[in-house]
Amino acid sequence: MGVENPRALVFATTNEEFGDYQANGAMAIAKQLGRNPRTIAQEIVDRAPLADLNAELDIGGPGFINVRLNDLFLATTLSESTLSQRVERAERIVVDYSSPNIAKELHVGHLRSTVIGDALVRLFEFVGHTVIRQNHVGDWGTAFGKLIAYFNTDQEFSDLTIGGIEKLYVAASQEFDTNVDFAEKARNEVIKLQRQDPDTLRTWEYIVQASLEDVQRIYSELDISLKLSDVRGESSYNPVLPSVVNDLDNKGLLVESDGAKCVFVNGFQRKDGSPLPMIVQKSDGGYLYHTTDLAALKHRTQELAADRVIYLTDSRQIHHFRMLFAVGKLVGYIPQEVSTEHLVFGSVLNKDGEPFRTRGGENVLLRELIDEGVERALDIVRSKSGHLTSGEQQQVARQVAVGAIKYADLSKNRTNDYRFDWDVMLSLDGNTAPYLQYAHARICSIFTRAKKDMNEFLEGEIELQHPSERALALRLLRFAETLEQCLDERKPHYLCNYLYEVTVHFMRFYENCPVLKAYTPRLLDSRLCLCSKTAQVLRIGLKNLGISLPLRM
Repeated sequence: MGVENPRALVFATTNEEFGDYQANGAMAIAKQLGRNPRTIAQEIVDRAPLADLNAELDIGGPGFINVRLNDLFLATTLSESTLSQRVERAERIVVDYSSPNIAKELHVGHLRSTVIGDALVRLFEFVGHTVIRQNHVGDWGTAFGKLIAYFNTDQEFSDLTIGGIEKLYVAASQEFDTNVDFAEKARNEVIKLQRQDPDTLRTWEYIVQASLEDVQRIYSELDISLKLSDVRGESSYNPVLPSVVNDLDNKGLLVESDGAKCVFVNGFQRKDGSPLPMIVQKSDGGYLYHTTDLAALKHRTQELAADRVIYLTDSRQIHHFRMLFAVGKLVGYIPQEVSTEHLVFGSVLNKDGEPFRTRGGENVLLRELIDEGVERALDIVRSKSGHLTSGEQQQVARQVAVGAIKYADLSKNRTNDYRFDWDVMLSLDGNTAPYLQYAHARICSIFTRAKKDMNEFLEGEIELQHPSERALALRLLRFAETLEQCLDERKPHYLCNYLYEVTVHFMRFYENCPVLKAYTPRLLDSRLCLCSKTAQVLRIGLKNLGISLPLRM
């Protein structure tokens, strides 16, 4: 009854305060055999099944086996541990996230898809998967006909930033709804765009370029890893939409209904019980977003050779993706060996639990959200970090603000709504980014004062003498287990909660165990090793969540 991989067992079981565990396997065995549970438990203990873990075993209660991991084993395991995790079988994973609309500014409604998606792709890459980011932007359709038609009228406009373009779109939409001639002109512009008319295409390209430049500025401020090369707009699939319809027809899936071409899938019904179609081509020959999404799915599984395709949107699109995946399998775009996943997330609410909007009822723009966060963080940094220069305070404030915004999102179960509250998010106490950032800065300060290189202590020898050292060591050894759970369930909040636990235990260790005033050189080195290991876990964990760490606070 030996253990083949003792370290794996530690990672799988270290979830108690000081490494004390209670196994009830003996009771289950005794029930099957009809024997006394304590007798079975004693026989198991006598065989020393965990000898290679140097664990202490004893029997308690009606037949529980109590296990306490040995300090020497924990210290040795932690000393030898690394954080370079790798999966046994690497996959090609396509992740569709963020997905802004062209001609509109990024707002808080884009926050969760962008932040959660970016954390997941970083984590997938960290463990060895090949990740292909796809930013599926809305850059096609009737909306552009309205805007291009408005650009081509005699209207005067000088503000052609993304904010100015969005204002023009609002005006164009109003004109579309009230002016029959303008509405007809807008529809004609859509046709001209589809036919690649040079003048229409030039205006469209300008709008798209201005929009994407603004999006990338916001991504840069939020430290989002999406690049312009990851953008694949709806327009890119326009040339292949007829072939998608042909593929469906060749599979015998198309049904004509009121002149439109549709696909009916078993199990999808309207509220009245009648079959619900997926319309892929309208009666006038136009295509819908269903068709575009099918084309994107085909591109991802066939041309990008994905083993797995993941989409991140809010829960309102659950039905759409269920139908998309069902039709994708029927037409052959999703082979049996390819998996598709739709990861949903809840809404961002204000601190009163209501939709997070401006006082005027508009969506909160991300650029305004970031600016407000930096301003609030700067007030805190100035009051707490007078030893920093003005430039350093500005830099730290931006790192703290962006970290707070992202961590507040990532630290919540993605399927739930969460409340956006600046006072909570920017607090230096509790499960917040500033609390973790401050702990890391404190560790950096220890090494600065000791005039030692933190990296030199990553592989040093560790001794566990105080209960708080043992508790910290156990938390540090849970990194692999936490990472596995995080990726298995596609939920970054597990990693956030783990990093918070590590920080809490480090703070207890720091209060109870003098580091620089350790009474022997050997103990000093051991505690510096614990500090270095803690900083490494915080640094790697937060980096893979897209959160930066100030060296000084």
